Amino acid sequence: MMFISKYYLCILLLILSLMVEASDELVTTFEKGNGNQTATYHEVIKFYQELAAQYDSVTMEAVGMTDAGLPLHKVSFQSERVLKNNKKPDVLTLLINNGIHPGEPDGIDATMMLFRDYAQGKIKAPKNTVLVTIPVYNVGGALNRNSTTRTNQNGPESYGFRGNARNFDLNRDFIKADTLNSRSFMAVFHQVKPDIFIDNHVSNGADYQYVLTHLLTQHNKLGGALGRYLKQRFQPRLEQVLAQKGWPITPYVNVFNRPPDDGFSQFFDSPRYSTGYTALFNTLGMMLETHMLKPYAKRVEGTYVFMQSVIELAGDDRNNIRQLRHKSFSRLKAGDEYPIQWQLDKKAESSIEFLGYKTNRVKSEVTGLSRLKYNRQAPFKKTIKYQDTYIPTEFIQIPKAYIIPQGWHRVIDLLNLNGIKMRRFSDNRTIAVEAYRIEEYSTSEDSYEGHYPHYDVKVSKSLKTVSFKAGDYYIPTEQPGVRYVLEVLEPKATDSLFKWNYFDSLLQQKEGFSPYVWEDLALQILARNPDLKAQFDAKKQSDSDFAQNDYEQLRWIHRHSRHYESAHLNYPVYRLIH
Repeated sequence: MMFISKYYLCILLLILSLMVEASDELVTTFEKGNGNQTATYHEVIKFYQELAAQYDSVTMEAVGMTDAGLPLHKVSFQSERVLKNNKKPDVLTLLINNGIHPGEPDGIDATMMLFRDYAQGKIKAPKNTVLVTIPVYNVGGALNRNSTTRTNQNGPESYGFRGNARNFDLNRDFIKADTLNSRSFMAVFHQVKPDIFIDNHVSNGADYQYVLTHLLTQHNKLGGALGRYLKQRFQPRLEQVLAQKGWPITPYVNVFNRPPDDGFSQFFDSPRYSTGYTALFNTLGMMLETHMLKPYAKRVEGTYVFMQSVIELAGDDRNNIRQLRHKSFSRLKAGDEYPIQWQLDKKAESSIEFLGYKTNRVKSEVTGLSRLKYNRQAPFKKTIKYQDTYIPTEFIQIPKAYIIPQGWHRVIDLLNLNGIKMRRFSDNRTIAVEAYRIEEYSTSEDSYEGHYPHYDVKVSKSLKTVSFKAGDYYIPTEQPGVRYVLEVLEPKATDSLFKWNYFDSLLQQKEGFSPYVWEDLALQILARNPDLKAQFDAKKQSDSDFAQNDYEQLRWIHRHSRHYESAHLNYPVYRLIH
């Protein structure tokens, strides 16, 4: 009996030692250190691999590649099993994105601990909720570790870099999709189809008492009942819950190098940004911005509490959220007006209670000029102005469909990546459509994220009968991705593909004239067209520069003749109204 007891005691000790060893393996780099370290990319991936190996509730898979030559990973807590075995409509899905800017790693460390704690039962996972995370989105930036580029940030000791492996800012790439990262993200996003999206960041444009600030999807732009729900119900409940937990939160402090005392406005997250992109698919977007001047340990803890609170609130209200999202997908119909440009409504002013610090202006010891100084020994709590209402300034009428010639394959590729339903013509056909012509536009003089974006776009619209070929694409607007279709194909929309240079080849005239030859033909054209001759003479009378420029005069006649090429400035995406 003594031999058997010793034998079982040895087995028990072995089991306990293995458990301790396994437990140690699931302690994060952040927890092992002094609260000022963040995990490296390889440490993050190893952690989730071990977590998935030990717990059936966690799965991990690679989904697509990144510009760094390494895959993008997706980690799920109960997601695959819930999706496969529980088809009930009240299952809520939440996607967490981390490390889009790897110098802001709070979410990387907090999510590792959160998923582990859910898997181990240390905290109770909400019923019928699917949790998915992209552990490190910007893989190339995460591998580019340093301790200096986050000039103002209070920890961690070392961290990744904002630009990805090709120096793109990935939080400007959700429409133009220049990177493999964003294309892999699209695959994850449309596979998961999240009801709620969290993107974890760190930011500072001012000093204040808060560790946490939120940048929720702009509610007017999200629109309808879903936008009202986010603004009137979810946001105040989230703020209340966090305050009760000792983590007061305020809207993202949208100022730079000035005190927020006079108030501020909500940041407008256009579709180039993560929460602006997810809004196009009726996903509630929630960007957390921790305050970079606060200690790293405090920021990680706050990120953990924020995510847990969002998950709990969403889980409790999952039926309502899913019903609102379901209705939102059928809200827009052909013939409806859709807003494509917005501006802040400065008259719609509200107020918030703000926890700040008193400031003053002092003489700079560097420049000798006046500088801003915050006094952390003088905290205040006061009511300040806040503006979070945006109003549309321009609308388009939603067509029945768009038609794109098959040669514009880069555009078609993006539509496919985003799950847009299309069909190809089986034969040649001629169709009456609405067509745009680009009349005016301005172009940025400076490079921005690999592009020279267009702005102040003006178009004219006309009815045309256009011949299309077998294989050209018909894109109906009656589909879940209608908002994405409208935002990328309408040339005047805030982040349209036209603005991101996808159609620049139509801006260059390919055929021209030699003045010494064209001069004689131009004279004949004016002689045969008295009305054109009258317009020509009137322009010379009203425009002195034009009257003194012989080439511009000849070019004007050329553009008003049958010799002028039809492709120049004619937008090759057509609208079918009926």
